[in-house]
Order: sequence, then structure tokens, then C-alpha cells
Amino acid sequence: MQEGAGPFAIRVHDLVVGFRRHVVIDHLDLDVRRGEILGLVGASGGGKSVLMRTIIGLIPRQAGEIEVMGAPIGGNHTRSAAGRWGILFQQGALFSSLTVRQNIQFPLRENLALSDALMDEIATAKLEMVGLKPEDGDKFPSELSGGMTKRVALARALALDPAIVFLDEPTSGLDPIAAGDFDALIKTLQKTLGLTVFMVTHDLASLNTVCDRVAALADGKIVAIGPMRELLQSEHPWVRAYFHGKRSQMLQPKAS
Repeated sequence: MQEGAGPFAIRVHDLVVGFRRHVVIDHLDLDVRRGEILGLVGASGGGKSVLMRTIIGLIPRQAGEIEVMGAPIGGNHTRSAAGRWGILFQQGALFSSLTVRQNIQFPLRENLALSDALMDEIATAKLEMVGLKPEDGDKFPSELSGGMTKRVALARALALDPAIVFLDEPTSGLDPIAAGDFDALIKTLQKTLGLTVFMVTHDLASLNTVCDRVAALADGKIVAIGPMRELLQSEHPWVRAYFHGKRSQMLQPKAS
């Protein structure tokens, strides 16, 4: 298959990841379609973030194959592929000593040779893309609300115009209104930019309203994957407990 060809943005086959004798990811298979928003759910400490970080090359794998946009990931291939994706880490992970504008420009400085004027223009465009004002670029992370921090982190993730965006618990720490606004922003950007979005989340509202498909991770494997309506019908014990527990009532229709 030629690089970049095919219907899948990410392909993971027979992946094994562990730490010493503890296996976290156990012969896992997962395909992420181009242009979709895939939500990944699993128990706390069950390997969601480990899987995401392994795909982008931050954690070494013990076995298995990973492809991103048709290109293999691993060794020297990882750095050449990194320009295809942007990452929003949990809590934003902004550099506290840099302004918002400088945070957004960081990937540009690391990967491209651009003038300061052009980088300022790009940073302003990305700020506006995520619903912030140009003057917000002069602020420091300590001056931002939780919702603004997430938006700045998203703007930085979009700095290099990636084909794929990885989101690690993007609505964590946000109130329901801010979380809903952020979900709407993700959906809008996905549609307008044609992004593939890989979203690690435990937010049931996000899974229900934003994701095209949801993958459930349990016992180191993907035990169910599909649209929300299919996961609600899954017979797997963990999936049933997650989607039919007391805190999942928002997904169930109310009796009239």
C-alpha cells in the first residue's frame, strides 16, 4: 500500500505494551477511519493513555505494528510521521513561561523555518480558529481559565495543520457548559478541516454527542467498537457496567 493510501488513518495490529512484567496492552487490534471522531473509553489505569502514547511513539512497544496515514511508526519513522498529527495532552500541558502566542508557535519553531511575522499571523489564525481573540495571544497560561487553556492547547495542536488530532481527556476539569462548547468546537473543526480525531475520554456526554464510533478498552484489548447505539447493546461485562451504570442515565431515553 502506498504511503497515505487507504481508508484508515491509523492501523494497530497485534500490539503489546507492558512495563516490566505487567502487560497493559495485550495483542490489541484497532483501525481508525479517516475523517472520523473515534472515542476511546476504558477503566482508570486500564491503558487508554498508554495506547495513545504508544501510537505516537512516546512509549515503546514490545510487539505489533502501527501505521499512521499508511506509513509505519517506530524508530526513525516516528519523527518523520509526527508532522501528520497534533496532540492535546490532559490539562493542556502549556509552557508556563511562554505566552499563549509563543505556545502556539512552539511547533512551528521546532519544525519549520518561518519569519516571526508569518508565525505571528499563523498563531493569530489558530487562536481565531478555536474561538479566541488575537489579544489573548499576549496572555500567559496562569491568566487563562480552564476552558481557554484547552482551546489554546488545541490551537497549538493545530499549528502544523495536521491530518490527525489526538485528544487526551479534552473536557476533563471543565464545567458542563464549557465541556459542551468544547465538544461543539471539536465537531466543527473536524467537519471543516476534514480531521481524524482520536479522543481518549471518560465523558459520557462527549461520547454520545461527538463521536462517530466508540472503542472500549478492557483487559488490554478492544472488546467492543462501533456507534454508541451498538455499544449500548454490547454484552461484554465491563461495557455493560460502564454504559448502563448509574452515571450513564443521560444516555438512556426518559420515560414519558
